[in-house]
Amino acid sequence: MHKFSDEQFMQPRICAEASQILLIAGQNLKFCPHPQRRALRKGEKMEQNLIRLLKADEIECRVSVIKENGLSLLLYKDARVDQKILDETFGIFGWKRSHQSIEGNLYCTVEIFDKETGEWVAKQDVGTTGYAEKEKSQASDSFKRACFNWGIGRELYTAPFIWIPAGKAEIMYKEEQNKAKRFYCNDHFSVSSISYNDDREISGLVVVNDSGHTVYELKEKGVDATIACKGTVRASGNKAETAKKQAQKNTAGKAQKDSASISKEQMDSLQAELDRTGVTMETVQNRYQIKEPGAMSAELYGRVMSALKRTKSTEAA
Repeated sequence: MHKFSDEQFMQPRICAEASQILLIAGQNLKFCPHPQRRALRKGEKMEQNLIRLLKADEIECRVSVIKENGLSLLLYKDARVDQKILDETFGIFGWKRSHQSIEGNLYCTVEIFDKETGEWVAKQDVGTTGYAEKEKSQASDSFKRACFNWGIGRELYTAPFIWIPAGKAEIMYKEEQNKAKRFYCNDHFSVSSISYNDDREISGLVVVNDSGHTVYELKEKGVDATIACKGTVRASGNKAETAKKQAQKNTAGKAQKDSASISKEQMDSLQAELDRTGVTMETVQNRYQIKEPGAMSAELYGRVMSALKRTKSTEAA
């Protein structure tokens, strides 16, 4: 009869115990505090909580610049929309806001509770009373800006320049004491439908007046897009076109990444687009809060040019 040594006798037992340990470790792997695994789970959670795109009835229109031959509109959201989306995405107890006065400026901090880590994550921005936001309080404005940092309504920055010619709006004027004309318009405008591409950029837009007549329309290229009309959302996408656009954006970004201000050639190209579309430099400065056009960053220049290229020419309008 063959006799086993103590060493040979222990091997199966050691293997069995090792297998048991590995099995237990495998079952508990999801609780492992490894940073990469924790980051993966957090990323999945964040993907589930992705901020949705704005619906058409959540977007408002504001007159930015008005002249004798027409007016331009800006798209914006109000604080109630921010609160609604925060509630939808993170729950009524999943976020909070606070305000701080720093060097005479009012800041707002919006915090989101991360259930994965048990910590509050904060993003902050400052309110302004300049340009088109004069009628808004600093408290409301700083809150909306902080929500932009979280991604709520960030797609509005991709909107084209919206120019309404005088034939589609009732533009009136008053004479000031110095005989200068001050133009104004009592019409109200609203977004009746809007669509987005896979990059969460506005690809289609329809603006109507009080009577429901279309005064501006940006037709989307192709039929595949994310439609966010009143009460409905349909998602799909043209992958090839999106990939091509992304490659073009990456190439342009690499070429202009380190540029602190735009060149004379870029300024000439900007002026050519302004002449083509009829959009004024004042409109651009109001929308992007630019003090000196020639000193804008390469990234901002790219955003301005992208918006202009999606804007109809004066003849088409």
